[in-house]
Amino acid sequence: MESILFLKTVCVLVAITAVGGLAMAGMRFAGKPQPPTWLAMLHGLLAGAALTLLLYAYFTVGLPALAAWALLLFVLAAAGGVYLNLNFHWKMLPLPMGIIVGHAGVAVAGFVLLLVATWAAMRP
Repeated sequence: MESILFLKTVCVLVAITAVGGLAMAGMRFAGKPQPPTWLAMLHGLLAGAALTLLLYAYFTVGLPALAAWALLLFVLAAAGGVYLNLNFHWKMLPLPMGIIVGHAGVAVAGFVLLLVATWAAMRP
């Protein structure tokens, strides 16, 4: 499997994950202390799938430099998501808005880098 197919697949997974993340952030900023558990778990599952696929591509077929930086940002965003889940959602505490914004900002930066890397890899 070539790296461009990995990149395209990860872009789709991250885009779907981002929709769920935006929905959850919207719920929190609208005053709800936590999103529904099923939505948080689906968000984490899709993000984990994308991260795993990107890691696999990194170690097998290789990735462009920007995609490797995106991978690093996604690992950091995943750490933030795990922190939010285990320290707040799991304990039924309101999710802190600052950490949500930080988690989302790192993930968005990674997604932008991934999109640029994918676009550049598709060009001849």
